[in-house]
Amino acid sequence: MTHIDAGAELDPVHPVALPESRSGGLTGAEVAERVARGQVNDVPVRSSRSLGEIVRANVFTRFNAIIGVLWLIMLFVAPIQDSLFGFVILANTGIGIVQEWRAKQTLDSLAVIGESRPTVRRDGTAVEVPTSGIVLDDLVEIGPGDKVVVDGVCAEADSLEIDESLLTGEADPVVKRSGDPVMSGSFVVAGGGAFRATKVGREAYAAQLAEEASRFTLVHSELRTGISTILKYVTWMMVPAAIGLVVTQLVVKSDALKDAVARTVGGIIPMVPEGLVLLTSVAFAIGVIRLGRKQCLVQELPAIEGLARVDTVCLDKTGTLTEGGMDVTALRPLGGADETYVRRVLGALGESDPRPNASLQAIIDAYPDSEEWRCVESLPFSSARKYSGASFSEGDGEASTWLLGAPDVLLADGDPALAETERLNEQGLRVLLLTRTTRDLDDPEPARGARPTALVVLEQRLRPDAAGTLGYFAEQDVRAKVISGDNAVSVGAVAAKLGLSGTAVDARRLPAERKAMADALDEGTVFGRVTPQQKRDMVGALQSKGHTVAMTGDGVNDVLALKDADIGVSMGSGSEATRAVAQIVLLDNSFATLPSVVAEGRRVIGNITRVATLFLVKTVYSVLLAVLVVCWQVEYPFLPRHLTLLSTLTIGVPAFFLALAPNRERARPHFVRRVMRYSIPGGVVAGTATFVTYLIARHYYTGPGSLEAETSAATLTLFLVSMWVLAIIARPYTWWRVVLVASMGVAFLLVLAVPALQTFFALKLVGMAMPWTAVAVAVVAAATLELTWKWVDRRFPA
Repeated sequence: MTHIDAGAELDPVHPVALPESRSGGLTGAEVAERVARGQVNDVPVRSSRSLGEIVRANVFTRFNAIIGVLWLIMLFVAPIQDSLFGFVILANTGIGIVQEWRAKQTLDSLAVIGESRPTVRRDGTAVEVPTSGIVLDDLVEIGPGDKVVVDGVCAEADSLEIDESLLTGEADPVVKRSGDPVMSGSFVVAGGGAFRATKVGREAYAAQLAEEASRFTLVHSELRTGISTILKYVTWMMVPAAIGLVVTQLVVKSDALKDAVARTVGGIIPMVPEGLVLLTSVAFAIGVIRLGRKQCLVQELPAIEGLARVDTVCLDKTGTLTEGGMDVTALRPLGGADETYVRRVLGALGESDPRPNASLQAIIDAYPDSEEWRCVESLPFSSARKYSGASFSEGDGEASTWLLGAPDVLLADGDPALAETERLNEQGLRVLLLTRTTRDLDDPEPARGARPTALVVLEQRLRPDAAGTLGYFAEQDVRAKVISGDNAVSVGAVAAKLGLSGTAVDARRLPAERKAMADALDEGTVFGRVTPQQKRDMVGALQSKGHTVAMTGDGVNDVLALKDADIGVSMGSGSEATRAVAQIVLLDNSFATLPSVVAEGRRVIGNITRVATLFLVKTVYSVLLAVLVVCWQVEYPFLPRHLTLLSTLTIGVPAFFLALAPNRERARPHFVRRVMRYSIPGGVVAGTATFVTYLIARHYYTGPGSLEAETSAATLTLFLVSMWVLAIIARPYTWWRVVLVASMGVAFLLVLAVPALQTFFALKLVGMAMPWTAVAVAVVAAATLELTWKWVDRRFPA
């Protein structure tokens, strides 16, 4: 068949704008000349922070600055063992840098795999180049789903419709003709054409937006925001407590300067929950690495956390529940139409569209083209119209115009063919109607008066992993809503095959008012004949009822909904537009990867909530001890080395393993409230018990070396209470958690038993009565802790 381009002289509405010398694009010499002048699309689209940014983010923090200054002071006034906390911070910072660098490498490699390669014409040939390889005046070809990557002027247009909603907020597609401007950041929803690049690199309208959207980020996360809020409160508590401690130790007690400074620093250091931020970053970074191994590109880190909080998943049927490919299973002529002639029409229609969708590709595969037919004009498929069309000059000189699309859109209510269509839809089959029309394709209603000619029956290929994934979401109390542009009955039949039960609703009958729509969405499970704008409205309606919504999709009709959903998930084979707005891209196109993302998010949230409690119990008891020392005007009971030892054994080492452990708890909101309701009573109990032991020891011990004995008794109580906190946090127990807790206890016993370690850490239990008193106080505190946390659970449920 001879295909006549809709941009040629037969279509005066869409003339080719470029002179003949430019219709084939730039020559190799012209490209080289522009590259030499720097007229290249050189915007560095980064998927992650640079190494320098990673180092700065991990090194130059508020708490590192505080601890760094205190560390330098201790290096001059105290033995090296009182400066151990500084080396721990160096190690923690190093771990953070290494883990985020590994995450960066994983993210960058995946971003390259998922990167789009626009098609440009050079030397008369269409070639794919990287986005960064486009030069000024390049002729860039575009079709449905393609993203406009640089600003330009339309040179060729074949029923070209571009959606600029991501830039202007206007949802309706804009029809483009030759000479019209096109903006980077928009995308094609129908038709095709080409444009000449007029602005490249940082001059392009959406260049900065694109760079920011794809950057590795830790913002807009409830977890990160909650930790920042906690750190703000900690700072407010820390400043007055530290000032009071300084005054007490340096002025009121009139101790030797070096010893006073050491104990002052010993009181300030544990107030800083420095490892909490580090462990959060490490947990996110390792999450990226783990998901990267499963070909899952996380374009924004909070998406890992966000998907774990999702309670409703909106699934687009095509490409998500079904594979992209289809097969023609039957052809049913209507009204006595000749089947041989119908096959010829379908073959010509397939050839008329240079960018066929999955349905048309199945028709192309089933029905070969006839060389005798010529396409005079074509109307590409549009999600809004639900049909495509073409006008032909047949081999015998006859002219005809045909439409191919959804029967319930092209046929009038009550048409006999609709009953047959409904019956086929109930079997999960997809049906297209071929009609012959007497109207022109540019008529506002080309289907009016059209004569039904044949039904084309298509069968979709179900994804083998879809049923298992839907089952996983059902087990996790995550509701699945299938939202599709196809017939509702057909979509419902496909969903039923995958084990998803529920009513099928025709979206054209949904109420437009948001509250009423939200109620209808709560009741239904499968929704068909949904328009792109309706998909967006449905996401908004679900969110208005407090649902956290994830949207999956791969076509241009999904972009608006993906953009508005709390989490957008795109298939790697999806259009460039969907990959650009989605937070998560499944590069292997496997829907079965989603449970891994949910599980990774739950692991991060659940484990960080656990370890945050450990860190903040330490902060609360440190502030309380400082306040009690100021009020009683006594020496601070600990040197930095004591609290470094306690922090390492009861928080640092256990928190690292607990933060990376498996965790399938469903993510719950109100992170700050849930952490603080345990941390505050835990810290108060630990601090009070420690100070009680310290006061008893001050009355029990007298003479030289009494302060060291008092410190050792107080350290024993604090260690035992902190170990009990750790034991509670580690529940439910598994073999490795029991080993972890027990090994920390054995390590502390070694310090008490080995003379060299006793001397190094200045810990030596004197006599029998006081150490056993310290143990007794710790036992009472542990029992109080159990009762208090149970009361908190009942009084302040999460």
